[in-house]
Amino acid sequence: MSASKNGVSMKAWRFHGTNQPLTLEDVPEPRAGEGEVVVAVKAAGVCHSDVSALDDPGWMPLFSRTPMTLGHENAGVLVEVGKGMEHWKVGERVGLAPVMPDGDAIGYGKWDGGFGPRIRATDANLVRLPDEVGFDLGAMATDAGLTSYRAMVTVGGAAKGRKVGVIGLGGLGYIGARIAVLLGAEVYAAEASPETRKQADEIGLAGVAESISEFKDEDLELIVDYAGFGSTTAAAVETLAESGTLVQVGMGRLEATVGTYPIIVNQLTIKGSKSGTREDLEALYALMRSGELKPPMDLITPAMIPDALDRLRKGDVTGRLVAVYED
Repeated sequence: MSASKNGVSMKAWRFHGTNQPLTLEDVPEPRAGEGEVVVAVKAAGVCHSDVSALDDPGWMPLFSRTPMTLGHENAGVLVEVGKGMEHWKVGERVGLAPVMPDGDAIGYGKWDGGFGPRIRATDANLVRLPDEVGFDLGAMATDAGLTSYRAMVTVGGAAKGRKVGVIGLGGLGYIGARIAVLLGAEVYAAEASPETRKQADEIGLAGVAESISEFKDEDLELIVDYAGFGSTTAAAVETLAESGTLVQVGMGRLEATVGTYPIIVNQLTIKGSKSGTREDLEALYALMRSGELKPPMDLITPAMIPDALDRLRKGDVTGRLVAVYED
């Protein structure tokens, strides 16, 4: 951080719109207003949706202003507590569920994100981070983990004895598949990358293949599509057992063409799922305390965030990319 004529400032990676690179700029350090806190970011996840925001004009309606600071997966330490927030204490470790009650979110809309060292947040976001969970894992959980958990459990209803399909074993899919396994489900996964398919044993999968359609004879009751590349959604519809449920999470493409015949004849249910609640995050942190949910991560410095986005663009990532801020 550095001093400026406008007061204390800090460096943050700023988003200016579609097809424009992030730029490292001086911005004022945030202060806590009424009902707000300021969090010193210790770790910030880099997500494929950040790439989509940079590359796809269809994402621009999510941004009420530019420039702004991206970064919606964050964990850190409280450094300022505003009026009405005295039930929180400076120094507490927290993870930040990104979505606000009005649908706005940290890293979108009015709320700058964690691609800078300080962020504002509210009660709607704050979840205490257990001492057993590191900041890197705690940050990853706030979106990749939270989104995975909600889609698989809260929306999809994964439970012991159910037969579950997972499409995509990247950051979200790995977590979703592992959560389902820990809950006692029989889990089959589809993953395009041969290298990523090698994670099947550590996740505890009953089977893994390039396409979910290869498990059509397994009578999958639930399929969660964490990839969302159009063809993956169509394959899920064709593969589900009668009265099965597809939960769509991935937004690799914003359109998909699916056959209506299996939807009608098999009486399928299709649901959408995004992010999650503070309660979902608390439940996920409780799972993480056991040490049995440790998805692969690639730790980087904040200076490497643009390079990390390029790696995601090229598909050159196995684990979740997390930027770690030094004390």
